[in-house]
Amino acid sequence: MAARPPSSRSQRTTGSTCLHALSELLGLPLDQVNFVACQLFALFAAFWFRIYLSPGKTSPDVRHALVTIFGIYFVIFCFGWYSVHLFVLVLMCYGIMVTASVSSIHRPLMIVTQKITTLAFQVHDGLGRRAEDLSAEQQRLAVKVKPSFLEYLSYLLNFMSVIAGPCNNFKDYIAFIEGRHIHAKLLEVNWKQRGFHNLPEPSPTGAVIHKLCMTLVSLLLFLTLTKTFPVTCLVDDWFVHKANFLTRLCYLYIVMQASKPKYYFAWTLADAVNNAAGFGFSGVDKNGNFCWDLLSNLNIWKIETATSFKMYLENWNIQTATWLKRVCYERVPWYPTVLTFFLSALWHGVYPGYYFTFLTGILVTVAARTVRNNYRHCFLSSRALKVVYDVVTWAVTQLAVSYTVAPFVLLAVEPTISLYNLTGYELSASDMNPPQYLRMPQYFKCMILPNARFPHHQECMYHIISEMPAFNSKPLNTFHLLGTVLEAGDKMVRKIWKKIWKSVLVLWKG
Repeated sequence: MAARPPSSRSQRTTGSTCLHALSELLGLPLDQVNFVACQLFALFAAFWFRIYLSPGKTSPDVRHALVTIFGIYFVIFCFGWYSVHLFVLVLMCYGIMVTASVSSIHRPLMIVTQKITTLAFQVHDGLGRRAEDLSAEQQRLAVKVKPSFLEYLSYLLNFMSVIAGPCNNFKDYIAFIEGRHIHAKLLEVNWKQRGFHNLPEPSPTGAVIHKLCMTLVSLLLFLTLTKTFPVTCLVDDWFVHKANFLTRLCYLYIVMQASKPKYYFAWTLADAVNNAAGFGFSGVDKNGNFCWDLLSNLNIWKIETATSFKMYLENWNIQTATWLKRVCYERVPWYPTVLTFFLSALWHGVYPGYYFTFLTGILVTVAARTVRNNYRHCFLSSRALKVVYDVVTWAVTQLAVSYTVAPFVLLAVEPTISLYNLTGYELSASDMNPPQYLRMPQYFKCMILPNARFPHHQECMYHIISEMPAFNSKPLNTFHLLGTVLEAGDKMVRKIWKKIWKSVLVLWKG
């Protein structure tokens, strides 16, 4: 009898298929099973690495070599021949780094991952810029000697972070390998005043156990909540044709909440792996407790209780946000918010949904900042008003985030536009004709094809507004505020495109 061909599930990965039977048993894609298996193996390897290959017992070169070998194996196990792409890029970028001039070393490396761009800018700060031109943080992180090939490979391909991150700074990583990581943080505290005669030896075991418990809860939520409310719910017939507006809002919020546990699981487990190896110590808090959150990628409590878009973003994918801040926001000469969102979209990939999310994020960020600056002080006169403000802003923030990130998980254009239409047309009161409340297709047409009657985008938008009976009879200050924000955003985008076009012409002529 001929052998049965492998199922389509096992063919979805270019990595190892040795866990195919387990994948079929659990009903999960093989690439996800490989990922979790690697991370669990990395967790045990990290404990072994910290205990038996500590800096006091082993030389830095041996530690560099072993974490690199494990990392390379994990990459090949998960991605198979696709890993060649990663290895070629890593080797090419090292060649560029050691041969390029220090003044331009950061530019060609922007095409690859967070760690390479982080290292590129930090080497540029240390060797290509004057100390007085750097911020205090840039001076602290500046790399003043080009790394050796072994250090470079170890930083990029170490088994603790090669699969799921997080991104970290080169100097912090080298201090960890050489055994200076924890000691340097402890020296920042006056231990004699606390009754210690010698420096304590913080153990990450408690932090690792705590994070593993969070990982387990996230996994259970993923296997239950995420399976019960998949993102496909947002495009099914019931949601599109039968659900009313409030139901759609609630369902959108629930589905977006259900999509989070997989991120909580992956990032928290990756953090635990690094902590188990002894990496991630951030110092001592005000209560004297040892903190192991240097590499933490999220703060779940602050995410779920965020009362502003800014607070939400600051606690979600923290290391990526820090990377964007250090390589883009702090370095671009104009429109840092817009360009940072744009870089984030490019870094994530080419799915249209990513660009819908990050372009929407620009408007939401500007609008949220404007509302907060103009109205928050009105609610600080009493505790009761402050509570009301916090409750309202929490609800608005959670719904705004759900609306903003929905395209990120929908990925494609058609379901994204469908969702926008469903939530845009019915934001009116019950006596308002829904298609006249917010004509999204007409607005898009104005943005793309201004005509002779309305040559400017905002004029066309205002014309659409003037046709709305509800707004003619009862104008709203909130809508005027939104109109102001849109107008400012439109002018900003025009200026950006002019600068980009001028730069392209200069490069072309040069």
